Amino acid sequence: MSGLSLNDITKTFGDFTAVDNVRLDVPHGTFVCLLGPSGCGKTTLLRMIAGLEEPTAGAIVLDGKDITPVPTHKRELGMVFQSLALFPHLSVGDNISYPLRIRGASRDAQKKRTEELLALIHLSGYADRPVAKLSGGQRQRVAIARALAISPKLFLLDEPLSALDAKLREAMQVELRQLQQKLGITTIVVTHDQREAMTMADLVVVMGNGRIRQAASPIEIYRKPADAFVADFIGSTNLLEVTTDSAGRAIVLGQAIAGLKLPAGASKASLSIRPEDVHLDMPGKDAIGGTVTFVRDLGGTIETFVEAGGASIVSVATPRERPNVKQGQKVGVVLPPESCVVLPQ
Repeated sequence: MSGLSLNDITKTFGDFTAVDNVRLDVPHGTFVCLLGPSGCGKTTLLRMIAGLEEPTAGAIVLDGKDITPVPTHKRELGMVFQSLALFPHLSVGDNISYPLRIRGASRDAQKKRTEELLALIHLSGYADRPVAKLSGGQRQRVAIARALAISPKLFLLDEPLSALDAKLREAMQVELRQLQQKLGITTIVVTHDQREAMTMADLVVVMGNGRIRQAASPIEIYRKPADAFVADFIGSTNLLEVTTDSAGRAIVLGQAIAGLKLPAGASKASLSIRPEDVHLDMPGKDAIGGTVTFVRDLGGTIETFVEAGGASIVSVATPRERPNVKQGQKVGVVLPPESCVVLPQ
């Protein structure tokens, strides 16, 4: 099976372009996270894939078939909405079997499939339980099971975990990923949570202003961002200006960084370096001079904020590597060139 292809998908609302010429190929069995800030177009794109919105231009192809004109109920997909949209007057079992019932499946087929799904989501024996008596995490699982009842070709989820508390949300991220791996179903999740995307996805699609800014694996998105928008949106980073001097050396905050190269022909660019890659040392000729402005101990990590050359730089270390510095102390900031990503400005 070939998976999903989005071919030049555009969606406009009057003069406003919500999704702008999006092209994306999703191999069968891939877990995709559409990630971006509010208003970037990710939910509109998901709704077009689901058939709830009609593209202004472009085509949606699933397993080699153009499904753009196909109505939602004939696209063979399952969807979990942000609100879950469970039927409060039905039991757990009746909620899960509902898609099968409206498709005319026999009672025996409904019961068998419901029992299979309850076992899959670790809720065996809950078929007769009222939905209202379930916890938030249990309701989430029931919504997932209902969406999977028809064995869909495509599984879509719109910020499904946003209403859960932080600890439960992280546990559900792992459960959802493990479930997807077990079933091998092509899955697309909309989220604004970078940690969620990094935890679950094979492919992270970062969107901004209706366009795809970068589509890659979580580690590539984090370590090799395509531009400053992606670098700044994914996790934490230090974004600094880098220029060249008359000798062609790369200069950051007044300090030459050996081994750092700008794009050919460029005299100015942006530099991204993750806080865990910034090292603090004694002031010296090979380090950028700065002053510690704040130290924050978060238990598992220690964040040190340094004012250097008019910029604020953050360095993160583990307690074992904790730098022996305090607020007001002069330090040297070392930016290893192998950890720096030079981006077009």
